[in-house]
Amino acid sequence: MKKVNLLIALAIIFSAIFVQSCKKDKEQSPDSTESILPKSFKVDVPEAISSANSQKSMLATNGDTLQGNDIYQNLRTFINVGETASDIVNSIMTTISVYNINHAMTLSYQSNEDGRVKNLDVVESASFDGQNWQYQMTIVDANSATNNDGGVALQIFWNVNPVKGIAIIKPYNLNRTESINYPDAIYRIDYSEAGELGYDKHMIVEITGIPLEDPSVDPYSISKLKMFAGKTGDIVDVYGNSVHPNATFIDTTEKGFDWAFVASANQSLDIGVAEVGLPDDDLSSTDRNTLLVTNSIKNVFTNQINIAYPNIDTLSINNYLYNTEAPGYFNSNGFVQGGTAPNTDYTTLANNITNLTPYNPVDIKNLTISFK
Repeated sequence: MKKVNLLIALAIIFSAIFVQSCKKDKEQSPDSTESILPKSFKVDVPEAISSANSQKSMLATNGDTLQGNDIYQNLRTFINVGETASDIVNSIMTTISVYNINHAMTLSYQSNEDGRVKNLDVVESASFDGQNWQYQMTIVDANSATNNDGGVALQIFWNVNPVKGIAIIKPYNLNRTESINYPDAIYRIDYSEAGELGYDKHMIVEITGIPLEDPSVDPYSISKLKMFAGKTGDIVDVYGNSVHPNATFIDTTEKGFDWAFVASANQSLDIGVAEVGLPDDDLSSTDRNTLLVTNSIKNVFTNQINIAYPNIDTLSINNYLYNTEAPGYFNSNGFVQGGTAPNTDYTTLANNITNLTPYNPVDIKNLTISFK
């Protein structure tokens, strides 16, 4: 998926930018001590439920059975988009922590990537989103400072102990060359090791402003995403929604769906369980049954088959949709089967997802992200 490749490329670019800027600060502060930056700013999601490989056709078949992997593979891709966004922030934190940013500072540098001057500012005692933070870092594209967005490329607010923070990035202002086709893309990562949501650490990823690809090339491209990932021990719980305005299935007259999902994975075993709903992207509901049962993969496809083929018999539909039963079971190679667990290793994970609920689809469709 092109969006995933973009995010990975940006991760490398951002690291290079920060190496350059922080080297300047290191030269200015030879007596620096321990960095004030967090050593980590993400939750790793097991590969069983996170993959960079996308499936562009939802109708690929083997004989007369719809393959579950044709459906669930895209879920793994969408989760991977959110995880890769957090990788970028984590890369920033990891890279600049090497250069011991340990105090408030202001500096300017010329980016090697787009040749534009960037202003970097670190201040102590900041407030944002109703919270007080020990530190705030802001990077601004100097020549864009008078634009409506203020030229802001990045803002990070964080506390040191326990580690907790918010990072917001607008790639276009950080690297004008690489992000020229994504002028409105912006994303936010909320990260915490404070345990306030019952996990050892958790993150919430939000992405907006991603331009849609040509529907004839990729009808399932994402416009927005919000995803939670929480980890305790080896167990990672994930839930969220991704918005796909051009998505169609069997009944092509109905367009615009929300991938509403819950998942739980064991990192050491690299296995996972997921349940997916396909509500309309403008549905307003926070009810788990509505999102994941009424709008389950099997129900949505059954309804669409009946519309497209009104005389088809129930047995033929059930045979065709055999692998769409919920939940879906995964291992390191991806989708294994639907409905029935391969073995008892999945029992805890299957129980976990019954306590997880996606976000309200219409809220994600209307999601906005703003800098301070």
